[in-house]
Amino acid sequence: MKAVVLSDNRKGFPDIETEHGLSIYLETERHRILLDTGGSDLFLQNASKLNIDLAPVDYVFISHGHNDHMGGLPHFLKINTRAKIIVSPNVMHCSFYSKRNGFHTIGLDFDFSPYQHRLIPIEKEYRIDDEISIFVNISTRFKQPMANQTLFCEGKNHEIIPDDFSHELIFTLTNNERLFVFTGCAHKGLLNILETVKEKLEFPIQWVMGGFHLLDSKNGVDYETEENIAEIANYLNVHYPSSMFITGHCTRDRVFGQLKNMLEDRLTQFFSGYTVQF
Repeated sequence: MKAVVLSDNRKGFPDIETEHGLSIYLETERHRILLDTGGSDLFLQNASKLNIDLAPVDYVFISHGHNDHMGGLPHFLKINTRAKIIVSPNVMHCSFYSKRNGFHTIGLDFDFSPYQHRLIPIEKEYRIDDEISIFVNISTRFKQPMANQTLFCEGKNHEIIPDDFSHELIFTLTNNERLFVFTGCAHKGLLNILETVKEKLEFPIQWVMGGFHLLDSKNGVDYETEENIAEIANYLNVHYPSSMFITGHCTRDRVFGQLKNMLEDRLTQFFSGYTVQF
């Protein structure tokens, strides 16, 4: 199994481009999977430079409805005519907004209707086979990321309401009785996501990859404190001592540095072009 980051905020190679977005190519002996599609067609450009053919991809997973994770979907569908689209029905026909850096839309205006035959809408959970399972988060034990307070969506009566992230999905893959977990942006909270997976599946969580939505406090805007981050890292050390964490995108640099000090070699930062073999 290998994972290649096709789109991320951070640069690792001179000729591999970056954007505010996330897309990861995941390949196993049985499947070729695209985990999110970034914010544009940049993931396609980088895939070409990395000699990755996305035409044979059989599943594209959309973690949630924000444009930086599904903005590239229309571009992907132009070059791939076979992949099933795994998505929450709460993504469709809904608008999403952020008030960080001024109130603005962060959703994708996209018509799913021509692709109904390719959709796998996930309401609670779904097992594609004994390798791939998809879940909606059920754990509320831990606090959600503080930056969620800046995020909104459209209500039933078209009013603007705080986003409850009912559109966020968790992707898991079982490999030799060990679990790979993709967090997307972890808007429901990294610890809640891991708690949900632990409750649903019996195998140990070996790899966790994706954004953790832990932002650096700056310009008078406060998010998680150093104490909050230390609590998260301590919990991971105690309850997931054998898990490897690979993060980027919305896990910002100061937070990453603090987590790294506590998780040490179990934490790695990814970037556009980053490749890992499992």
